[in-house]
Amino acid sequence: MSKTDEKTIPDNIEGFSRIRVDVDLTSRTIKERELSKEFCLDWIGAYGFGAKILWDELKPGIDPLGPENIFIWATGSFSGTILPSCSKYAVLAKSPLTNMFGIAISSGSIGAQAHRAGVDVIVFKGKSIEPVYLVIDDDDRYLVSCKDTLWGKSCWETEELLKHEFRDQRLAVMCIGPSGELMSKMACITNDRNRQAGRTGMGAVMGSKNLKAIVFRGTKSVKVARSSEFYSFAKKMIKASQGPRTIKYRGLGTAAGMDKYSQLGMLPSYNFREGVFDKIDIVNAEILNDEWLVKKVACTQCPIACDHLAKVPKRNQEYQNLVVSVDHELLYSFGSATGCSDWPTILKCINLCDDLGIDGISGGATAAMACELFDLGIITSEDLGYELPFSSTKNLVRFIEEMCLKKGFAGEIFSDGTREAGRRLEEMGRKNASYYAMNIKGLELPAFDIHGMSAFAVGASVSVRGACHLRNLAYGLDIRGKYDRFKYDDPIGRGKAIAYLEITSALVDSLIMCKFAQGLYENNEDMALAFNLITGFNTTFKYLYKRGEAIQTLSKCFNIREGWKRADDHPPERFFKQPHTIGPAKGYTLDENGYQAVLSGYYEARGWDKESGIPTEKKLKELGLDFVIDVLNPSTLLHENKPNE
Repeated sequence: MSKTDEKTIPDNIEGFSRIRVDVDLTSRTIKERELSKEFCLDWIGAYGFGAKILWDELKPGIDPLGPENIFIWATGSFSGTILPSCSKYAVLAKSPLTNMFGIAISSGSIGAQAHRAGVDVIVFKGKSIEPVYLVIDDDDRYLVSCKDTLWGKSCWETEELLKHEFRDQRLAVMCIGPSGELMSKMACITNDRNRQAGRTGMGAVMGSKNLKAIVFRGTKSVKVARSSEFYSFAKKMIKASQGPRTIKYRGLGTAAGMDKYSQLGMLPSYNFREGVFDKIDIVNAEILNDEWLVKKVACTQCPIACDHLAKVPKRNQEYQNLVVSVDHELLYSFGSATGCSDWPTILKCINLCDDLGIDGISGGATAAMACELFDLGIITSEDLGYELPFSSTKNLVRFIEEMCLKKGFAGEIFSDGTREAGRRLEEMGRKNASYYAMNIKGLELPAFDIHGMSAFAVGASVSVRGACHLRNLAYGLDIRGKYDRFKYDDPIGRGKAIAYLEITSALVDSLIMCKFAQGLYENNEDMALAFNLITGFNTTFKYLYKRGEAIQTLSKCFNIREGWKRADDHPPERFFKQPHTIGPAKGYTLDENGYQAVLSGYYEARGWDKESGIPTEKKLKELGLDFVIDVLNPSTLLHENKPNE
């Protein structure tokens, strides 16, 4: 734990309390305890709380789908207050998809309801002998058996059944669907129908523990330390959230980026063969809003309402009246990545993933891989029972459903993501199948084609949870032209910029707030001010940033403990071998030497060994991570983990 200035924790903080609930699913016992103020200041909340608990309490090398894995739910100090866009929560465990650090974050009503019920962290251990769900109802915490009531039900039906059971339509429910119960390594957690903790297979961890759902109902007020100052500050932030910084999300929604990224050659199309989508005039934010939008929905205490609901009209007999939430990532995964421009098909695929419980990014990217493999003859209609070329419609829907439910060839081969699909196919003699598996560390890539993105190529690759645009926002460096995105000059400067965005993201995910809300703060000290007004602490952004660095570094050390090597921080080889044939990135591939130079620059900027990527003893001590040193023995690892081994 870091050394804190005594003045940072005033003696007269009133009402400060952060509660951890421990649930032993094997014995069905529940205990509650208060977290120390020192722990809360050192680890901030949500991401930080989970990272420290995983390091301390999870044994290395365990099976992610075994009872020894720990499943953590956590929120932060900002949740439940009137600060805009802060009703969020994180779930953490060892990931079954990557076998490394697993984290997923979701919005909606969960974070606010939990904080109002007085709960900040829930730690699940063991495995229930039968399916159960946990209830957090103000001061009540208890488990309910659900083998004959909820198990086998979809996410949406589960949520409706529980709201009916509790006679409360405001009840906050997070649950898994059949994919989680079947322990698909891509399984997600759905809450508020349209919000998902999607990535790294956290739904499979719940399924492995026979944990169907967690139900929250909180009616108590959330106390803040300096209320009058806080409410004045929060009113300013609410006003800012209705200003120019969020107009894109309030208007067209996150899908507004589709056109821009395609114009830049950054929109993954046809399983990353190209970065320009030839059907962008059909699949874009304006078409979504003009022809399909029925409602804009906001999370609890959020004035932005970026959640755009689209509806299939009655004239479409097959999917009529289907309503789903549509964002940029899903238009990529089920649109440009698979070559599909049929809106009812895209909406149905989103529906299946959200309702059956599979991560829409990984699910769509895995389907895109299957389309390309079919195109190349590596898989056939004899395997699938139907054809699956790029731009498929009904057969794409059929594939997604079979993948989610682990049925047929699609389920047998593709239900655990692209990396596992490539391995399984190559074991069957389908040579080179893994080349088309677009993942980093086992996690499928998000909606950025990195052929011409030299900064984000590194940023996505060093992300501790695998390919990610939210744990590392380095795509902005390429989009905004801070550095020439086709070059690799100034590797340390680039590395510092990548590191800053990554560390700040760790802090934001600990406080916890939406990435859209981060831009509302006029300066970094305002972020620290909000934290101090809520908690009663007296700290600075410099201190919080350092703790964000410690949180992210501890997550990296978790991966090292699980066997991470420098070679794992690397994009798929397609980006180095196969250039685009059209668009601004035409003819470009990533350069291995240039990539490795920026990667080393990033390591050096972090204060890690620039060759191995291992945090040094000096850096670990500087961050108060002394407890890591004896476990990892960095001085030995520095010599064992050289580049290109």
